[in-house]
Amino acid sequence: MMVMTPEAKVKRRVTEQLRQLGAYYFYPVTGGYGRSGVPDIVGCYRGNFFAFECKAGKNKPTALQDKNLSDIKVAGGIACVVNEDNMMGIENILKGIDPEPEQIEMDFPVQYE
Repeated sequence: MMVMTPEAKVKRRVTEQLRQLGAYYFYPVTGGYGRSGVPDIVGCYRGNFFAFECKAGKNKPTALQDKNLSDIKVAGGIACVVNEDNMMGIENILKGIDPEPEQIEMDFPVQYE
């Protein structure tokens, strides 16, 4: 059996709670065609985007990780660093999400860059 790193334990606790809440989430690929600094876990809960950067011990996010978390918040998403101090409070972090999100009707084609 492989020993889990402290950060892997944080990620496991986070994903256990996300599963219980019924949230959609994934671990983005950051190498190759991926983008650097993207948070460890991203997903959607009740129609809202969230992103969690998982850290353990005294580890802190890099400047690029901080910038990505900030950009997500500016865009209206929930983004934060999760560590041993708050890893059991994922539901509380997501609690600010409206339980019945308003559905937006779009009558124009969505364009991607």
